[in-house]
Amino acid sequence: MGVFQVELKKVVDDSYEIEIGFGLEEKLVADLQNGLVENRKKLAIITDSNVKELYGDRLQKMLSAAGFQAELFVFEAGEQRKTRETKARLEDEMLAAGYRRDCAVIAVGGGVVTDLAGFLAGTFARGVPFVNYATTLLAAADASVGGKTAVDTPLATNLIGLFYQPKKVYIDVNAWKTLPKRQISSGLAETVKHACIAHPGFFEYLEREIPRLLTCDEEACTHVAGENCRIKYEVVMKDERESGLREILNLGHTVGRAIETVSEYSLLHGEAVSIGLAAELALARRMGYVTEEERQRVLALLEKAGLPVKIPVGIDREKLIKKLYTDKKVRDGKLRFVVQKGIGDVAEFSPGVYSVPIEEEVIREILTEL
Repeated sequence: MGVFQVELKKVVDDSYEIEIGFGLEEKLVADLQNGLVENRKKLAIITDSNVKELYGDRLQKMLSAAGFQAELFVFEAGEQRKTRETKARLEDEMLAAGYRRDCAVIAVGGGVVTDLAGFLAGTFARGVPFVNYATTLLAAADASVGGKTAVDTPLATNLIGLFYQPKKVYIDVNAWKTLPKRQISSGLAETVKHACIAHPGFFEYLEREIPRLLTCDEEACTHVAGENCRIKYEVVMKDERESGLREILNLGHTVGRAIETVSEYSLLHGEAVSIGLAAELALARRMGYVTEEERQRVLALLEKAGLPVKIPVGIDREKLIKKLYTDKKVRDGKLRFVVQKGIGDVAEFSPGVYSVPIEEEVIREILTEL
């Protein structure tokens, strides 16, 4: 009996551009014509029912006119549709339409679309190229950098997926003008989170300029899109696979994701994250990592952005506590939390460790207060 060694060492360059601008459809078409997805001519445009009429239909016509075989694959909008079942249905539709290894995927929409389409692209025919065309502030802040793709299940959020990098990301600030104010506010939650973990100057900018962002002022929105990408990139560059530092991007998300699910998605992702940030601030205050003045500044900024900082009436606290244990940071059955340190930093509990076990009773008290 012998041993055969299979040598598969690789050096992979997954670098890609993020282009921020206004009305970038023509630029996307030109880039595809110039070989962005390895000169593949068969394109699957994946979008949701809201974005289809705003951008999907027009982009499909533009790509077809440019000589591509482009078809739309649409699913019903909403976080509750980001499931294995939706992914399977889209895959079956692509297979029935003749899509194979020679295709590429164009994701057009917000974070739900880019998460789902990226996961699909990473597994379809064992991986085909994909491009993100982000149409929401939330996608620009959260889904444009890092290559994390996933779906939700009834038992856990974002635990079924993979790391798969796009060929390019387009952030079309014009698209933000089509969003309801509630969606703009939702996107600002991730923006506030980025300021809290990494950039006190950016936090001060948001305190001044939130009104301009809520009205989609072009200069302010362009600046915020760039800052979101820069802050997230500086984290992801050091920890692409979330082995340590990248955990800080989960600030507010342990409670936030749980509330989002328990609310049966009546809360938008950013709204739930905002409440999660409020819970984390209460924890950080208890642990001595933020002052009361700093806590109040963050809460005031969230409220100024039109975001909630209290758990809505009707959310079952015990169900919420139980849901916390599905968070991916749970280790050995212990809840773990990323903790803010002042404004613009996070606590590092030992070298390379950015989350800490917290007793359930402490979290129960904090959630009761909220």
